[in-house]
Amino acid sequence: MRYASIVRRLDSKASRAWAIHAAAARRQAAGEDVILLSIGDPDFGTPVAVVERAFEALRAGRTRYGGFAGDPALREAVARQQTRIQGREVAPDEVTIFVGAQNALYAAARCLVESGDEAVVFDPGYVTYEGVVAATGATRVDVLLDASRGFHLDPERLRAAITSRTRMLLLNTPHNPTGMVMRAEELAAIAELAREHDLWVVADEVYADLVFDVPHVSIASLPGMAERSVVVGSVSKSHAMQGWRIGWTVAPRELTGHLTNLIKPMHYGTAPFVQDAAAFALSTDLEEVGLMRAAYRRRRDLVWHRLEAVPGLRCSPPEGSMFLFVDVRGTGLDGEAFAEGLLDFAGVSLLPGSGFGPSVVGYVRLSLSAPEAVLERACDRIERYVEHLRRGAAGQRSGR
Repeated sequence: MRYASIVRRLDSKASRAWAIHAAAARRQAAGEDVILLSIGDPDFGTPVAVVERAFEALRAGRTRYGGFAGDPALREAVARQQTRIQGREVAPDEVTIFVGAQNALYAAARCLVESGDEAVVFDPGYVTYEGVVAATGATRVDVLLDASRGFHLDPERLRAAITSRTRMLLLNTPHNPTGMVMRAEELAAIAELAREHDLWVVADEVYADLVFDVPHVSIASLPGMAERSVVVGSVSKSHAMQGWRIGWTVAPRELTGHLTNLIKPMHYGTAPFVQDAAAFALSTDLEEVGLMRAAYRRRRDLVWHRLEAVPGLRCSPPEGSMFLFVDVRGTGLDGEAFAEGLLDFAGVSLLPGSGFGPSVVGYVRLSLSAPEAVLERACDRIERYVEHLRRGAAGQRSGR
């Protein structure tokens, strides 16, 4: 049977990046002692009051179709949140609700680029960005985020990548997988180029609430950028609501109309009772949210200090997000071999860097999505595995 060309574009190395996690999950389900740190799946429960709000909405009969662009209460809650973040008045009719931030990213790209266009994506970048651009038929153009700069942007690299066919730039800060948070001067340079070349900027800001040492700045807050920016957010990480599948875009009104039209044949809207819970979460000062943020900081400090002391491993403290990005080249292995060997030898599942781009095949990503005691055990096992590799290398050099 024949298939559309999109299936070939989507069958990429990045789409197969989750293979090691899937294998680890199967082994854990079969009873093996496996620590899963390979996906950004918060281990915290959704705040109890948010869950109760969903039950109330269910009992009130909020199970019918909702509006295509989202219910007014949630759009208003997102608009209030984004008004604080962006430092400008964001109106509810600039907000579109989606089934998760990933769905929002896909919809934005589908409305902005197509075959014949170019879309700039940073390398490294989140695994699914490759598929998002490939689905549109546009050509992806990678711009290196150099590890020697702490994965911060060299604006001249970006300038050199822009051509007459460039239409969109996909930006992610706080950054997955590296934990980098873009400085104001980096964002100002991006904004200048976007205005100069009349580019759209799709800004994935799902980790905006999870920063440690560098404040988050939304590019939509810069002069002349609100009218050419699509800000993508969600409650998945900030409120541990990843399974609820609620995300959004904040975009110019004309684009919001196009996004709403795409929702109609795509998923026809989002469950009202889930939107009620998300609106409550965004509108309520929940103690659990602050506790989660503090816990991520402690976890970051714990794992960073432990792994930085292991000979053969190098890692910088992430400035935001919920990940540690570890350079394993000092062990003599690339990221895939290291991750596979670590799972077999020590029962710890990390994600190889190869899924995030060609520049970081020598890295692995560790998710801080486990309690501190579990992370301590994972660090113990990683340390033992690296020592095992070092003894093996020493034995080979001595001819044993």
